Amino acid sequence: MPVTSEATTLWFGDLMSGTGTTSLDSSDAAEFPVSWAARSTGTSGKTNPEELLGAAHSACYSMAFAGALAGNGTPPESLQVTAAVTFDPATGITGSHLLVSAKVAGLGDDVFQMLAEAAKQNCPVSRALAGIPITLEASLA
Repeated sequence: MPVTSEATTLWFGDLMSGTGTTSLDSSDAAEFPVSWAARSTGTSGKTNPEELLGAAHSACYSMAFAGALAGNGTPPESLQVTAAVTFDPATGITGSHLLVSAKVAGLGDDVFQMLAEAAKQNCPVSRALAGIPITLEASLA
């Protein structure tokens, strides 16, 4: 059964000086302040679409990789996944870099790398981001 998730942004003002809030409506888990300054220069205390996209990508990849490792008979003890999404104000989103550190018993690096790459290809958020380069750096801890 499909699940639809919703988020809403309420924005006030123009692009350069305006601000807003993005709320996670489906879960009611959080509300985040957003601004162009946070997006274009990394202003502290506010988020941006790329950070939220990174959160989605890291969570999705973690689930895909955990599933792939479990399917291999080597479920992870832990995964730490960071998705670094790059935004250039002149050209837009230019890529997502997945940085993975995993604790997995009884798994060699060759199979680990193969499963890590397969998870990158099969993660639904990775598939949704097919228009940008997605790079992967995965290591066993």
